[in-house]
Amino acid sequence: MRRLLFLTTALLWVPCAHAQQAIPDTIVTATRIPTEAERVPAAVTVLTREDIAERGYQTLAEAMRAIPGLNLVQQGGPGQNATAFLRGAAGRHVLVLLDGAPLNDASEPNGAFNFGNELLGDIERIEVVRGPASALYGSGALGGVVNLVTRRAPPGTPAQLFGELAAGTQRTGRGVLGAAGNDGRFDWMVTGQALTTRGFNVVPRRMATNRGERDGLEARAATARLGFRPDAGSRVEALLRWRRNRTELDDAPFFRLDDPNYTGRDQNWFGQLRGETTLLDGAWTTGLRIAVAQDRRRYLNLPDAGNPGDTDDLYRGQRQTFDWGNRLRLGDVGPFQDTGLAFGATHEIESSDSRSISGGLLTTTDATARSTALHVGAQGRLFGRLDLSAGLRHDAAEDYDGATTWRLGAVLALPEVASRVHASAGTAFKAPSLFQRFGIIGGFFRGNPDLRPERSFAWEVGVETDIAAAGRADFATFGATWFSARYRNLINFNSAFDSLENVDRARAQGAELSLTLRPAAWLGLRAAWTITETEDESTGRQLPRRPKNVLALSARIAPLPRLTVVPELVFTGRALEGPFASYEDSGAPRFGAAWNPQGMLLNLTASYQITPAIAAFAEGRNLTDSRYEPANGFAAPGRSVLVGTRFVF
Repeated sequence: MRRLLFLTTALLWVPCAHAQQAIPDTIVTATRIPTEAERVPAAVTVLTREDIAERGYQTLAEAMRAIPGLNLVQQGGPGQNATAFLRGAAGRHVLVLLDGAPLNDASEPNGAFNFGNELLGDIERIEVVRGPASALYGSGALGGVVNLVTRRAPPGTPAQLFGELAAGTQRTGRGVLGAAGNDGRFDWMVTGQALTTRGFNVVPRRMATNRGERDGLEARAATARLGFRPDAGSRVEALLRWRRNRTELDDAPFFRLDDPNYTGRDQNWFGQLRGETTLLDGAWTTGLRIAVAQDRRRYLNLPDAGNPGDTDDLYRGQRQTFDWGNRLRLGDVGPFQDTGLAFGATHEIESSDSRSISGGLLTTTDATARSTALHVGAQGRLFGRLDLSAGLRHDAAEDYDGATTWRLGAVLALPEVASRVHASAGTAFKAPSLFQRFGIIGGFFRGNPDLRPERSFAWEVGVETDIAAAGRADFATFGATWFSARYRNLINFNSAFDSLENVDRARAQGAELSLTLRPAAWLGLRAAWTITETEDESTGRQLPRRPKNVLALSARIAPLPRLTVVPELVFTGRALEGPFASYEDSGAPRFGAAWNPQGMLLNLTASYQITPAIAAFAEGRNLTDSRYEPANGFAAPGRSVLVGTRFVF
């Protein structure tokens, strides 16, 4: 049966036996133990370096749009704020990792991750796991986890030079230059990248406040990593990554209009040191990690003719992670084969020192929080075809109630009918953010230090089968996963709007359907349809920005040996917009919910391999120039074309 790729770095360390492989044949599962991909009881999508290049993804937001179960809502073009809603969960319920360490900004008021910031020139693959994952990752993983894995040179490559250079409409320029090596003892990588564009005017044409003003982006990033093997069973690695974006913005949410002097600057430093070694003849692997993510965001809006108000916001956040992880290979134990045990401890410190001044109103957050977690997981195989796994984690904190989460999973192989069935269930939680607990707005709002964690329970059942035809055993692959989740203790304003409470409940359920066709060696077709039904249990209404239907169609066409063409179409059904986040045609806020109409984006990327080391490419985005509004009051970026070349020597 054709192998699916699932999350490979649930463990916070690269397994020694596979550390040199760019895309390992075995993976670290939801039990933190390296396992064959088809034996993983989770629905996960992996985008490889080849996928990123062939589909022309230049930002993380672009790469997320066609992921099953995920609705990406971006308020404008490249660099603008982008939120991921995974299986109906809130944007703050998606945890993002870099090489296994948390990236979410501790100073963000709700703890949501901005997918619009990240460039992909230094990324080898992107892994998206859907469903509750707090039993592994702790706070924030109610909807799922996105892991960015940095680039690595193939084994036995002393030095490799790679890069790309492209230019196109909207005065867009993009460049990547990097080098990497892997001689078996040392492995390393350095990368620099930049993206600049005039951007688009994303105020909808229907609005009287549309002045035609564009919102541009200047983005830069640099990454360096060095790994060392002192012996065959040990490895030490250091990583340092820097990113800085300057983005032009429009006024929202109080009034939707073009603003010529509203700018944002977003900077992130990320560093980590990790290492592991094997004991007991390789049966026990133990490792340590220290990681720090530091964010600084500033938004400045001076008064002008169309906007007499002023804004000066400064957000500074830091997240420190200290992790000890272990894996024990136990072999055959009673009726179980290939059994393994994983256990460890994690300590996190998050802090925020932020202030915001808007219209003379001061908002501040100055706080630090600490938490410590213990986790354990196990897995084994019965009857040579039934894989079982279990995970348990307890997070304890100084200033909010702790949380105990669990996850159970099973995978049944049915080779007689070229199929596999998987099922899993688990719980997850999201700790209240520092702003939600300690934030202050003027003299009328105070955060609530007694808030409880938001919690969820979810399950999924899925099947995947290969269909033989035209002389091919894998002519087609059909997959279907049904999921359901319930959320409680959701945080919202109290009735007086002077603080926050755990007052809301919600539910989500649906299905992820996929069909892949391989009629010829030069042609592959894929369709992914996500159906999501959500409900705010206090009002009975659909949750905002969760469309019922999202359909992604794509193909990989190679009519000539050196030519690859990849069209991609994403259809998003209509979605409810929340109150105070929707706008009349005048640009004034609508005091009540509105519906965002359905929309479609058509992209096309073509690549031609000039030599084995050099390729030329052309990328077309939104070729139909659709102006539908993913978020009410924010139109999709217009048509764009980019041409360039990439190389690997």
